[in-house]
Amino acid sequence: MGVIRLVDIEKVYSGDLIETPVLNQVQLSLKRNEFTAVVGASGSGKSTLLSLVSTLDQPTSGQVFFDDVNVAGLKGNRLADFRFERIGMVFQHFHLLPTLTALENVMSPFFGRRTKVDYKKKAAQLLAQLGLAAKQNSLPSQLSGGEQQRVAIARALVNEPEWLLADEPTGNLDSRNAQLFYDLLHQLKREFGCGIVVVTHDMQLAQKADRLIEIRDGRVVEDRSLHADGGSSC
Repeated sequence: MGVIRLVDIEKVYSGDLIETPVLNQVQLSLKRNEFTAVVGASGSGKSTLLSLVSTLDQPTSGQVFFDDVNVAGLKGNRLADFRFERIGMVFQHFHLLPTLTALENVMSPFFGRRTKVDYKKKAAQLLAQLGLAAKQNSLPSQLSGGEQQRVAIARALVNEPEWLLADEPTGNLDSRNAQLFYDLLHQLKREFGCGIVVVTHDMQLAQKADRLIEIRDGRVVEDRSLHADGGSSC
């Protein structure tokens, strides 16, 4: 099916005897055949929303479902394995390991895991698909910002996830590379069939998505399709 459901989601951060509500009664369904952009001002709750969808954090109340799987029922290694199998993440600062080559960075999610997958071959194929075949043995410091981001995308896709999630992925890119990144996401949606959810503050780039969700003061204030054929290409 490929649906993520957020049901009655509330998130409150506590510290120094102060409680700060971040998300309030959020109800959402995300579909694998969509490229969804989540927008909002700084502090609106959009990155917190993505952290819940990614299973890196848990809601204060409410439930997150991947199809019929309630994430709240997964703990420890089971949750880590679930995340590994279902989700790929791209961050604003890429988090590439500086002493590893591009190829080794893409392979890194498999380090320490028992698997029959030829992940070196898979990593090399992904880098080639993303135009980085000649950069496999380059260190991150030898790559441009756009190239580093493509390495991060390849790393996120190496485990063939159902979902690709990105938090402010164009924040460190110039306008040209930011445009190219969004074009690449549409290409990846078609080629890999994964659902894509991007958190961004850039409304102009967000208009390239199939669906736009706006978060304001912890609530969903807008949720609309941007293109009549938005989900048909997967």
